[in-house]
Amino acid sequence: MGITVIIPTLNAEAGLAATLRSVAEAEEVIVIDGGSEDATVRLARSAGARVQSSTRGRGQQMRAGADMATQEWLLFLHADTILAPGWRTHADAHARAANAIVGVFRFKLDDAAWQARVLEWLVALRVFLFALPYGDQGLLIHRSLYAALGGFRPLPLMEDVDLVRRIGRGRLRTLGCAATTSARRWREDGWLKRSARNMICLTLFSFGAPIERIARLYGR
Repeated sequence: MGITVIIPTLNAEAGLAATLRSVAEAEEVIVIDGGSEDATVRLARSAGARVQSSTRGRGQQMRAGADMATQEWLLFLHADTILAPGWRTHADAHARAANAIVGVFRFKLDDAAWQARVLEWLVALRVFLFALPYGDQGLLIHRSLYAALGGFRPLPLMEDVDLVRRIGRGRLRTLGCAATTSARRWREDGWLKRSARNMICLTLFSFGAPIERIARLYGR
């Protein structure tokens, strides 16, 4: 199998190099940039990634990346998320099992605080109970299924929730490998405040609130 890793970026120079190193085993890496003013684009090109500009908005950026992809499997990954060593072995095993199943990685934070461990546990519980992983767990999907689902919609946020709901519980599987995400936003905003804000945004989205209103609340 071949994998195209698709990474949407916007001023992501702080963590991008580590993310790109972690996916070096992929056949293709595409960075879709939403207008960065830092060294994001230069870092991506120096790492050998294909770089393309796009309208800002993670949903639109990932949609554009999928359109460029040449490999059979698509792995959507956030720019501040690092896959653990050995991820490719788990991805290959998943791909051999079934094209109609979508793989996500175990959620992990790059912080030693006890709040990080609690949050990791709560995310695992959310995935188990509601089959609702977020984009910071990565999303490994066969391109034929991605196309059949209609792909990412051009949303400024909640694009991951929107797609995962169309995938459905029966087509989701958690892989035995971690995806470690930066805890910077939780550290800056406060663990409880950031988590509460995320939950409020999810609730508003579930009840059909205007996405622009949710984006203002989220801070994007």
